[in-house]
Amino acid sequence: MLFSDIYHEPAHPAESSLREKGSKFISYGFPVKSDEEIKQNLNELKKRYPDATHHCYAWILNPDKSAQRANDDGEPNNSAGKPILRAILSADLTNVLVVVVRYFGGTQLGIPGLIQAYGESAAAALEKMGRQEKFIEDHFQISAAFEHEQEIHRLINKFQATVNKRDYKDKVYYNVSIKQRLSKSFEVMVKENYLLEAKIL
Repeated sequence: MLFSDIYHEPAHPAESSLREKGSKFISYGFPVKSDEEIKQNLNELKKRYPDATHHCYAWILNPDKSAQRANDDGEPNNSAGKPILRAILSADLTNVLVVVVRYFGGTQLGIPGLIQAYGESAAAALEKMGRQEKFIEDHFQISAAFEHEQEIHRLINKFQATVNKRDYKDKVYYNVSIKQRLSKSFEVMVKENYLLEAKIL
């Protein structure tokens, strides 16, 4: 498999609902970047639905999806959190939290029924969230004498870099983001240009 520096995040929060044999499933999708954001969204939903039977959820963080968690919140093992997590993986998203709030309707669904209901609820919210393409990037600081600032602009244009910050002190300093697959070529070109200096951030 070839290395890719592309990943996908949800475009915006979304909400969906489903009824199954009297039980109501309300699903929420949130774009998140940290444990703190995850906890905040979970706590807000628990305050909003304090009388719900369950608040089951799953989340994935980081461009490489290296951080993942699923929680059944009292439902039978792997009948709620795991189906939600599978829905996120199927949507090929990261930096996302999906919470499914359940109000029990009096009829047992059985484990297969729970797996289906939680999976479908999560998938419905994820579909409504949309997706946006992102790139894994490396961050550099480039500096040059004031009279050679155009050399920095030339590099930025060549590598389609994103300028995050610029400072004018003893020299001109630019903090930029470069797509990871272009980073090595960028570093080589900076080293070959005696007018420029760069360091990775």
